[in-house]
Amino acid sequence: VRHTTSYAFDKPMRFITQSHRLTPTDCASQRVLDWKIAAEGAEFGASFRDGAGDQITTMTVQGPVEQIAVLVTGTVETRDTAGVLRDRREVISPGVYLRTTAATNPSGALADLIAKSVGKAARDGLPRAHALSQAVTEPIAYEPGATHAHSTAAEAVEQGRGVCQDHAHALIALAHAAGLPARYVSGYLLATEGETPEEASHAWAEIHLASLGWVGFDAANACCPDERYIRLGSGRDARDAAPIRGVSRGGGVEALDVTVVVAQQRQQ
Repeated sequence: VRHTTSYAFDKPMRFITQSHRLTPTDCASQRVLDWKIAAEGAEFGASFRDGAGDQITTMTVQGPVEQIAVLVTGTVETRDTAGVLRDRREVISPGVYLRTTAATNPSGALADLIAKSVGKAARDGLPRAHALSQAVTEPIAYEPGATHAHSTAAEAVEQGRGVCQDHAHALIALAHAAGLPARYVSGYLLATEGETPEEASHAWAEIHLASLGWVGFDAANACCPDERYIRLGSGRDARDAAPIRGVSRGGGVEALDVTVVVAQQRQQ
């Protein structure tokens, strides 16, 4: 993985502080072999695991700052667990992920989709979760640029177009309507020929099932995460699970550019 997030300011910033959810954690489906986060002139604070098991790191930069690039590089060994998240310690109750946010609010066209889909889904467990995921795939045609970072699931369903973020938000809403805890997951995808065109930076949803625990569903690609996926972090929605969140002090306007490359490494 090589992930670069570059910031440029039309006026120098006096101070920048960020919280990073940019480090994968080990579990049954992935093992971190090496991983590094770097930014010239930045100071990194101590890392810690939050209650959901995600690795959090803080970064500060003293100004004046005209531009800065956060570079993530690393290698992760992955395996297919059929989307089931295992061997990962969490202390937050799954019930926390029954709360609706602005992005997952079941209104308008999304409410109509819920009314049509939830009652028809299988009644129990894994088949029910799969049916909910399938119900989201077709109503939101994948189209890069059709929505933006602050778009809601209801807006994406209304226009019938969106990206992986919108599929994840809509699936979370359907799961909530079915009484199932669900959360947003950010990460990386090794795209291969013939699949839905995706940027390497990716998102999907996880649904909590009493029999299995958390299980991932990528409605954008109509599958469960497998060995092509690297899981970074989670939250109630995209904003909550953002890989980088922060604040800057100064009067400048920020320009942001993100590039992500995920490549397969040959076995030695």
